[in-house]
Amino acid sequence: MNKIIIIPFAAILLLSCNNFRDTNQVDKVINDSVSKSKFSMYEMSEMALLMEQMYAYNTQLKDRILNDRELGEYPSTFDKIHTATLTESNDRDDFFNQQAFKFIEAQQEIYKNPKQAKANFNAMVKQCLECHAKKCGGPVPRIKKLLIP
Repeated sequence: MNKIIIIPFAAILLLSCNNFRDTNQVDKVINDSVSKSKFSMYEMSEMALLMEQMYAYNTQLKDRILNDRELGEYPSTFDKIHTATLTESNDRDDFFNQQAFKFIEAQQEIYKNPKQAKANFNAMVKQCLECHAKKCGGPVPRIKKLLIP
């Protein structure tokens, strides 16, 4: 009696599994879904690229400060903060412009007084955090990692 029940059940199971083994059908489903979706490459704005450069540069600067190495010179490319195209153009408001000037001043202060580089570096990082707390908050945890203990 058990064999009578098991044989039809096994046959149904095998036939249903066979549908999933047809790789042409699986490929067709995948290709159809891909062709229906709208893939587009994300292009970073000038400001996003500049901020990435600032982060990378300041990560290296932090290391130079911690190891008492030569700081180099203020990177004038940072001045593009005043003109770089933002991801959202309406974000360039009075608050942003004021914060941009404060950031540049804080960054330059690191080079003006190398004996206070650690304190000035942390002041610059805090300036970044002040702006990002009110504007684009996404990178805040990453920016906090720049702080020198």
